[in-house]
Amino acid sequence: MSLAVEPLLPWAQNGSAESACRDETPTTSCRLVWNISHNTDFTRFYSTWLDGPLTTLLLIILTLVVALIVKNIAHRMITRVTLRMAEGTMSERVRERSRTVFEGNPALLTKRRAQRAQTLGSVLRSFASVLIMGTALFSILGSLGLNLAPILASASVIGVAVGFGAQNIVKDILAGLFMLLEDQYGVGDYIDVGSAKGTVEAVTLRVTRMRDVDGIVWYVPNGEIKRVGNESQNWGRAVLDIPVDIHEDTERVKELLQTTADAMAADSPWNDLILEEPAVWGVQAFAADALVIRVVLKTAPGKQGDVARELRERVKRAFDEAGVTVATPAP
Repeated sequence: MSLAVEPLLPWAQNGSAESACRDETPTTSCRLVWNISHNTDFTRFYSTWLDGPLTTLLLIILTLVVALIVKNIAHRMITRVTLRMAEGTMSERVRERSRTVFEGNPALLTKRRAQRAQTLGSVLRSFASVLIMGTALFSILGSLGLNLAPILASASVIGVAVGFGAQNIVKDILAGLFMLLEDQYGVGDYIDVGSAKGTVEAVTLRVTRMRDVDGIVWYVPNGEIKRVGNESQNWGRAVLDIPVDIHEDTERVKELLQTTADAMAADSPWNDLILEEPAVWGVQAFAADALVIRVVLKTAPGKQGDVARELRERVKRAFDEAGVTVATPAP
């Protein structure tokens, strides 16, 4: 004797998900609708009109959520990596041992590292966003049933056309990226790029903005920079060629120059800007009426001009007191 199972809900009907969904392997959502409703008509209505659109919508939402999560993780990793790259890989012990007064300026270091990290991070984050969201977009278009082959072919043609038309921009961006990665120069450095010379005010991936001694602002595309001389990196050197009369005692003049330079190196604030003991290299050149004696001082980066000007004034006073005659070498 068998007992008939009565449906729990008044609209419930006997049957199976396969028959209600008209499919031997019904989708998960259709099977779930049948298990909840146990109504053949409602399940068939859902299977015919709602199953496909809702499944597609759910897939789109899931794709977007996953893409946003991956993009957020990628952005965090890029920010962390670029900050570490901007700070450099040198150990703290070596950094402290080799640091000069100029390099030890926390405000300048923070500004320069932040500028590098911001520029690099912005580019890499944009690239990651385009890659991740572009992949998600193509996945969504594929789930909508669109044929992606013509779209990819059109994108390839457009990309080639844009690439040919924007070669200089791509060249500038690549040059700027490597320049930042290698830390060739940064904001506050005094550089010479051949076509212009001045203090760097801003560095982007495409152009470098610098201001020369006359106050003129120069915008130099990074791809056009074939060489760059950085006068503000690690240390500098003030080189003075002092011309004296050909009849002056060379040893006496050298001793006077050494004494003057040593006294300057011991005075404040020049003792913080002169990194090593001054050196008198000796006679650099001579002519019929003049001897040129060279004096060199290793300075903090970017301070060569200030040190050289101060030393010239001191040498002039020392020569006047000692009666040494300054000559004008023949051109």
